Amino acid sequence: MAADDAFHVYDTTLRDGAQQEGLNLSVADKLSIARTLDGLGVGYIEGGWPGANPKDTEFFRRAASELDLRHATLAAFGATRRAGVAAADDPLVAALRDSGAQVVTLVAKSHDRHVELALRTTLEENLAMVRDTVAHLTAEGQRVFLDAEHFFDGYRANRAYALEVLRTAYEAGAEVAALCDTNGGMLPTWVGDVVNDVVETTGGRVGIHCHNDTGCAVANSLAAVDAGATHVQGTVNGYGERTGNADLVTVVANLELKLDRPVLPPGKLVEATRTAHAVAEVTNVPPASRQPYVGTSAFAHKAGLHASAIKVDPDLYQHMDPAGVGNDMRLLVSDMAGRASIELKARELGFDLSEDRDLVSRITQRVKVLENRGYTFEAADASFELLLEEEVNGHRPSYVDVESWRVITETGPAAGPGSDALSEATVKLRAGGVRYVVTGEGNGPVNALDQALRSAIGQAYPEVAKLELVDYKVRILDQGHGTDAITRVLIETSDGAGTWVTVGVGPNVIEASWEALLDAVTFGLRRHEH
Repeated sequence: MAADDAFHVYDTTLRDGAQQEGLNLSVADKLSIARTLDGLGVGYIEGGWPGANPKDTEFFRRAASELDLRHATLAAFGATRRAGVAAADDPLVAALRDSGAQVVTLVAKSHDRHVELALRTTLEENLAMVRDTVAHLTAEGQRVFLDAEHFFDGYRANRAYALEVLRTAYEAGAEVAALCDTNGGMLPTWVGDVVNDVVETTGGRVGIHCHNDTGCAVANSLAAVDAGATHVQGTVNGYGERTGNADLVTVVANLELKLDRPVLPPGKLVEATRTAHAVAEVTNVPPASRQPYVGTSAFAHKAGLHASAIKVDPDLYQHMDPAGVGNDMRLLVSDMAGRASIELKARELGFDLSEDRDLVSRITQRVKVLENRGYTFEAADASFELLLEEEVNGHRPSYVDVESWRVITETGPAAGPGSDALSEATVKLRAGGVRYVVTGEGNGPVNALDQALRSAIGQAYPEVAKLELVDYKVRILDQGHGTDAITRVLIETSDGAGTWVTVGVGPNVIEASWEALLDAVTFGLRRHEH
């Protein structure tokens, strides 16, 4: 489905956000995040730079068959042709052309000093590079957006040339030119003045792309919109290089709730909290509790004056109803938190809890207890669905009765110099009325356990052979305890037709991994049965 063209909500988490220090996304991670972003209703998802690295090229190849986007349009990011090379002959331009993306976002130099020192070419050739690449891609049937890199600094240094870059792109067929505060040094009033000038001078459609080096990325984005920008770029949770990009969720919430400008499909803003937390789990970056709108502390109130007032009227100490963004009010001395999120998530998974308040309360309380122990269900939909089924139907889906398991990792002279350690796991269980004792080997204890578990269950349920562990994440929850810390494990599993994530928590990584593995197999068998 094509995005609403009146206002573009453009997400660049998978490309610009992935440049954050310590953040490394696999192709499977990127596909998962893209589906989550589509669920929020963003208009455009920038998937990466095909041709520049194998991972992004693979992402676009898999996206063609694995992504069924309902709201978003996939965009490929790339650069204008090289100096002295025809656009049709540039291999990186060809990768954009062949990516399958309906939209191409081209980054172009708009700062004269960058053209001469970074590109090492002339100002005239840079304009030709913009003109030729935009014209070539539009002639090939792709929509083209322009990212005017270092625009604000370039505007200050040479206003006439910066504007000429934009005019050149518009005349060649670019639909929008996003003005990039690449170094993040702008303030809101400065941004507003420049955007207003660009809109009035060029008459073209203007977008905004802000970085947060002054702490003003969200404010600068809003100032740009107020001055006439109708295309806003950002990342979920403000991910990005240095201090990050504009937090797109915060920008969108402010536009819809404070400025009364609907920019997402109706009813989608309630997915904001779930989206932010689910993406945080995939990136393995702890979500910021004090994040506006979607943080766990965004609507938390401590005992005393605030709590007493909120019991009378929640609006006395809240700027909005947290349910509007899918979050919850929390009184830190009460049990009021969590109901809205639980009911919303349950409905998404096919469980209607709206008519049973006692059931919602019981599930909420159980989730709170588990979360206090370190569990998270924002990204682990499969584990949460198993919990829901247990609470709703009175029993947890089970296909096996586990007697015991153990794992041994061995290394030393017997393995040979430089040889990897060998892990061996033994699992004892009953499945289909038969007792199985199976040993599995792997290149690590978790891999060995996975092999042994699926081998044992597979004798009773052959369909388990379709299951494959595709991603594995570990987080230490109480880092101050060092090697004695509580560990949380997230495991992503695929059966070839879809993927799901399960969670395990334990005093050591093997125990947590076993719990997540067992949930993964249980969910897979349940999925096959249904």
